[in-house]
Amino acid sequence: MPNSRLRNSLHVGVSGSDLGRCIKWTLVAVGLTISVTQARAEYLVNVGDVLEVAVAGVPELRHRAPVQMDGNVSLPLIGTLPVAGLPLPQIRAKIGAALARKVFRQRTTDGRETVVVIDADEVTTIIAEYKPIYVNGDVSKPGEYPYRPSITARQLVAVAGGYDIMRVRMNNPYLESADLRSEYGSLWTELAKEQARMWRIKSELGEGPQISPAALMDAPLARSAISEIVNAETEYLKTKQSDYQQEKTYLQRGIRQGDDEVRVLSEQQKKDEEGLQGDLEDLQKATELFGKGSLISPRVTDARRAVLLSSTRKLQTSAQLMQVKKQQDEFVRKLAKLDDQRRLDLLRELQDTSVKLNQIREKLQSVGEKLQYTAMVRSQLVQGSGNHAEIAIIRKGSKGQERIIASEDTELQPGDAVEVALRYQDGPAVPPRRVGSSDIPSGPSRTDATAGDSVRIGQR
Repeated sequence: MPNSRLRNSLHVGVSGSDLGRCIKWTLVAVGLTISVTQARAEYLVNVGDVLEVAVAGVPELRHRAPVQMDGNVSLPLIGTLPVAGLPLPQIRAKIGAALARKVFRQRTTDGRETVVVIDADEVTTIIAEYKPIYVNGDVSKPGEYPYRPSITARQLVAVAGGYDIMRVRMNNPYLESADLRSEYGSLWTELAKEQARMWRIKSELGEGPQISPAALMDAPLARSAISEIVNAETEYLKTKQSDYQQEKTYLQRGIRQGDDEVRVLSEQQKKDEEGLQGDLEDLQKATELFGKGSLISPRVTDARRAVLLSSTRKLQTSAQLMQVKKQQDEFVRKLAKLDDQRRLDLLRELQDTSVKLNQIREKLQSVGEKLQYTAMVRSQLVQGSGNHAEIAIIRKGSKGQERIIASEDTELQPGDAVEVALRYQDGPAVPPRRVGSSDIPSGPSRTDATAGDSVRIGQR
């Protein structure tokens, strides 16, 4: 073969209703280039299509008939006719042949009746409605759409509302980001307050250090806000401790006063006992002297009155002593219960605070992920055409369902199911930090993407 470039062109034509194609071969000395152009295959009517049959001059015979599940259509003057899997010209010929020489009685406007003999050339058959097409994936409105001849995948995506990032129906990402940031800040404030409350409880229990603003400085809050939270809990701690000490001091003072009263009443009871014994001895002597006639009766009466008065005084002192001892026992019981009840209340408050802290951390994690996703959406909106769409067509062929990789300009056929997937050209991943009990995350407020940034969250 000579070194000069040679070109040989071979044109081959193959006739046939199924294979109408043109093949062009171009041979080049430095290589071989083959281009194959296949003509669009003739459409075969299938289940779900709607045929419209009309007869010239007889508008009463215009009729639309859907292709049923058994592949037949039901037409006036004909009945059922199998059409599924046939091209439209063949169906048109079958319907024309079936209606040929059929007699139709037509009534005119003046009430007369005329007989019309149908000719095959007067019968027209068209596809009024094609099987719908379907779109799913990264589009705004996936679902079923009517087929239009020569519609392309690009046009179908446009009808479906265009590409939609990750198939999320969300509001304006800029407004959504503002709302999420507000919620994020509120959650951080709640987290700081609960964290300070937990430190205050542990301080009361003697299990932790004193509250310090430095422990909350990693939170994305203003230093003044953190200082106010810490100062409020510190003052609350001081007030509770002062109230506890006052209550304890009151009970201890009551116990001491009770001890003094018991001692005094015990001495008084002893003196009343001695006085009663003396009065009883006097009464006995007076009674003996009165029996001997040495003493008059009024003296005996006075001795009896003195004994009665001493007995009454002794009973009053004993009752007062019992009351003071009872009150003292109550103070002792309250003092012993004061520490236990205080510890129980603090442990219950610590448990409630721990549960609330976990709930706030989970909410923070959720809002942080939403913020990152919103930032990614904003970034994608700014980048515009930085995404690449992968389009696949699911089409029923002679061998069953086929998956065809297509482009935006690929023409669709009735009944096609189009799957759209967007592949993002992202930068390195920026995963959100987990909010733990001892970990204060930086949060999306520090990693939120701006125009031109890329954030990857669950890339396909």
